[in-house]
Amino acid sequence: MESSVAVGFQAVSLSVSDRSHPNSSRVLLSDLNFTIQTGDFLVLLGRSGSGKTTTMKLINRLLTPTEGRVIVRGRATTEWDAIELRRQIGYVIQETGLFPHFTIEQNVGLVPNLQGWNTKQVKARAHELLHLVGLEPGQFANRYPHQLSGGQRQRVGVARALAADPPILLMDEPFGALDPITRLELQQEFRRLQQELGKTVVFVTHDIQEAFILATQIGLMQDGKLVELCPPDAFKHSAQPEAKIFLQTLNPTARS
Repeated sequence: MESSVAVGFQAVSLSVSDRSHPNSSRVLLSDLNFTIQTGDFLVLLGRSGSGKTTTMKLINRLLTPTEGRVIVRGRATTEWDAIELRRQIGYVIQETGLFPHFTIEQNVGLVPNLQGWNTKQVKARAHELLHLVGLEPGQFANRYPHQLSGGQRQRVGVARALAADPPILLMDEPFGALDPITRLELQQEFRRLQQELGKTVVFVTHDIQEAFILATQIGLMQDGKLVELCPPDAFKHSAQPEAKIFLQTLNPTARS
């Protein structure tokens, strides 16, 4: 069913001018064709520079394809008003981008505030989401970002992205700067949260272990192309050379 597709890439390529050669261009993405079903957790996996974040930025129109179309909720991104499109999409990055002079409650309530919600609604929503991500509002709502740990700030970033109840979440290596134990805790908790809320998530990482914890689908990027797209169990048996290299990192002492 068409309505089950949250995001679609149709023959999408992206090129930019090559500054070192003014009359030529550099291809960042080439002929992307895939769909993301509503409620899926797609992890875009790949090495640095493979095109993961660039692909993600096409979804909320931070970038526009030079060829093809990106479809979000049945409409090409170029047919959306950019602000209206981004209201459909939560965005979480590694450095959460919290405003240091805002309280945690004010940070979480930022988008609802911009959308004209009344003060009581904003406060209720902020407290609901802080509770949802495991931060007791009575303890954290009136604190400032510098008074929180890195893991706590990342939870606030997730809460803020969820504040206006967007159907789609984009997450760009959000847990990459955290220590391994905190990172694992947040991965497991966010997977539970995504299943509970039914959001469509696109998540960028270069960590295959993280991909296996979170994904319902793994999309492997290499040199601006999507070279594999399948569920985690199928990915473990992929014949793609790049997939095999990533799988070897799970057990680096094993011989291929």
